[in-house]
Amino acid sequence: MTLPRFVIAGTHSGVGKTTVSLGLMAALRCQGYTVQPYKVGPDYIDPGLHYAATGRYSHNLDCWLCPEQEIKSILTRHSNDAQVAVVEGVMGIYDGMRDQGELASTAQVSKIINAPVVLVVSGRGVGRSIAATVKGYIDFDPGVDIVGVIINQVGSDTHAELLRRAIEDEVRVPVLGVLGRYEQLEIPSRHLGLMPATEMNDLHNKLEQLGRVIEQNVNMNRLLVLASKAPPVKNKQNDVNQLVNEVRLAVARDEAFNFYYQDSLDYLEELGAELVYFSPIKDKTLPQADGIILGGGFPEVFLPDLSSNYLIKNAVKDFVMQGKPVYAECGGFMYLCETISDMDGKTYPGVGLVPGEVEMKNRLSALGYVNGTIQNNCLLGEKGDRIKGHEFHWSITSGIPEDISAYSLKGGRGQDGRLDGFTRDNVFCSYVHIHWRGNPNAARSFLMKCEQIKNE
Repeated sequence: MTLPRFVIAGTHSGVGKTTVSLGLMAALRCQGYTVQPYKVGPDYIDPGLHYAATGRYSHNLDCWLCPEQEIKSILTRHSNDAQVAVVEGVMGIYDGMRDQGELASTAQVSKIINAPVVLVVSGRGVGRSIAATVKGYIDFDPGVDIVGVIINQVGSDTHAELLRRAIEDEVRVPVLGVLGRYEQLEIPSRHLGLMPATEMNDLHNKLEQLGRVIEQNVNMNRLLVLASKAPPVKNKQNDVNQLVNEVRLAVARDEAFNFYYQDSLDYLEELGAELVYFSPIKDKTLPQADGIILGGGFPEVFLPDLSSNYLIKNAVKDFVMQGKPVYAECGGFMYLCETISDMDGKTYPGVGLVPGEVEMKNRLSALGYVNGTIQNNCLLGEKGDRIKGHEFHWSITSGIPEDISAYSLKGGRGQDGRLDGFTRDNVFCSYVHIHWRGNPNAARSFLMKCEQIKNE
């Protein structure tokens, strides 16, 4: 498969990868290209911004959540009708899973998909030394094909020319663009990262402006030439056999709950599930369904609306009382608890299915990739089964009895063997985000339980 493509990587977090990536996506779309976006790593927010910039769902390329072969499949599966693929990296280009070398890094993904890399470097507070920085990143791993540089955050035209000449004369790599300091075009952020696309009313205008800035300051033609030199992608698609028939899943999706890996949802559909969406904020009834999925998001931001929607909360409880399966992760798990306290200490009632309380903290509580061992026979499998996932949250829970915990966790932040979540009968919830395609046995178990209960 021939696919022009490139990866936007950074020297470190905060260098402007997302701003540059969104600007490039918007500029290419404005020029008439069909742009397929991707995101390295487990991030949920950036893919939502990618969708706003391109009009196409962005897909995560994560070597921890999914095996290497699936990374290639995700790339080719969603790019059949695209003219160019833009892959936004994660953190610094060589940053990945802790103490695991290149695993889950942008560098590793670039090598798996055989894509040229454009390195974003900050020009703030630096002169000729920027050449040493660029050379170091190029020489660190010769297997990573860094074909060009975009300098961000420069102070003036004179400064820009100094940096450009230092890199091109001394490192012999092209500077594809130089960007100034456009604070008004930065994407706002809060405690879990950037603001989600669903909450930014001015995002469309901001993307248009970003696209114009990129067109004026980046050599788009040269970038596309470099992208077109990417070799054909060699990959054999793995066919997924349908597992269930007429199993309908109600998926919570609104401003409060929107942390989903799109390819993960696609996998459930490939297995035979029909997905319908509802809003725990706005809807008063659940759609007709055989199972519920409550993903992550920002329920703590919308607690007054969520807690006061008694009709939908009672509908979820009635659904469980009917014996139907409910799976929830992170924000969805919080929502199902008895109470949730926000960052100001104000407490709101949750759904009340989980016998525990949630408290938002003013600092990060958990972050990183984890291995989860299932503690009891449940919707996702049997006691002792392993799950791969990721956790990232600022809240903690209390009051949940240990004997009904969902997982014992290893990795991430915290002591190995710590317990997480809640499982009982037809409910399974935890802080851990999983990718269904990367945990196929769990996906199959969940759907088969939904089908079994439906047919009883």
